[in-house]
Amino acid sequence: MPPTLILIRHAQALHNVNKKYHLPDPNLSGTGLKQCLELREHLREALKDLDVGLVVVSPMRRTIQTAILSLDWLTDRGVPIRASALWQENSNKPCDTGSAVEELMEEFPMVDFSGLDPVWPDKASERGRVYAYNRRAIVERARKALTELKACGEKAVVVVSHSGFMRQGMTGSWWFNADYRVFEFEGEELELRQWEATRKGGMGKSWEERVIVGEGIPEEDKAEVPGEDKGVPELN
Repeated sequence: MPPTLILIRHAQALHNVNKKYHLPDPNLSGTGLKQCLELREHLREALKDLDVGLVVVSPMRRTIQTAILSLDWLTDRGVPIRASALWQENSNKPCDTGSAVEELMEEFPMVDFSGLDPVWPDKASERGRVYAYNRRAIVERARKALTELKACGEKAVVVVSHSGFMRQGMTGSWWFNADYRVFEFEGEELELRQWEATRKGGMGKSWEERVIVGEGIPEEDKAEVPGEDKGVPELN
């Protein structure tokens, strides 16, 4: 039986404040820390009937911090946090490019980095092209991420990732900071059916409108301009 997926967007980070996309791998902002506490209390009730066996995080500081602060009630009972490069954000801006794994292992010893792709955080070389900023790479990466989770053997999995990747590469749905959506796998393929209760986000803060998967991503590799406004909703 494929797992239920709880997909969470990280809380507000420093680059979300006034669109400071030049910041490398930014931490959560003060507002983001408060959002994590609100999300934590909500999820403890909303997910109480789900048998969550795994937390997967994009290996960025803001996603890891969101997981640690919002899901400690899961890790306290032994649910592991596993880092996966497949869930990183789309762009090649400084804010969406990760830190060296050695730094992350020292900062976050409670996270399992043992399965992290050795190419991390490279997005530019031939080896790192699976993480390149183009439509084909992003959509294929999303399919690989879902394929891995579908076969993971858990009843429910929580993922902390990024709005752009989850929207443009996977679901077509928007996420505000520290909001979540719940999905079930449907049929034999990788189709996802969203819980009706999370149509506006589980916290009720996200847009209900949808986009076509792949929309807004360049066909070929493109270097993004730091500070370019991509229209992603933010809680500043």
